[in-house]
Amino acid sequence: MEILGTTLRVCVDDLDTAVPFYEGLAGARALRFEQGGVQVAAVGCFLLMSGPESQLEVLRKVAATIAVEDVDEAHRVLTGLGAHIVAGPVPTPVGRNLIALHPDGTVYEYMDRRG
Repeated sequence: MEILGTTLRVCVDDLDTAVPFYEGLAGARALRFEQGGVQVAAVGCFLLMSGPESQLEVLRKVAATIAVEDVDEAHRVLTGLGAHIVAGPVPTPVGRNLIALHPDGTVYEYMDRRG
C-alpha cells in the first residue's frame, strides 16, 4: 500500500471565516461539500470542518486523513497488520474511505479518489 499524502483535520467554529485564511496559506482554492450535517472545505493539505458539536466531537477522534491509491488494498494491509476497521470502505463525495483503529489506539481515516 502506497501512502500518497496526509490531510490535517481542523475543526473550526465558522467555515466562512476560516476558509480565506487557509486558502491564502495553502495557495489553493477550497473544495466545499457537506457530509452528515458537517460543512467541509478541503484546502491544500487541510480539511476544515464545521458543524454541530456532537458531530465534531466524533470527528476530532480521527488523527488525520491518509490518501491511498486504493482503499480496498489499505483494508487488506491494515487488517493484516492488526488494525481494526471501525467503518468502511464506504463511498464519499470525493472517493471512498475507511476508518481504522491502529493497534496503538490511534484512529485514522484512509481515503482514495475512486468512485
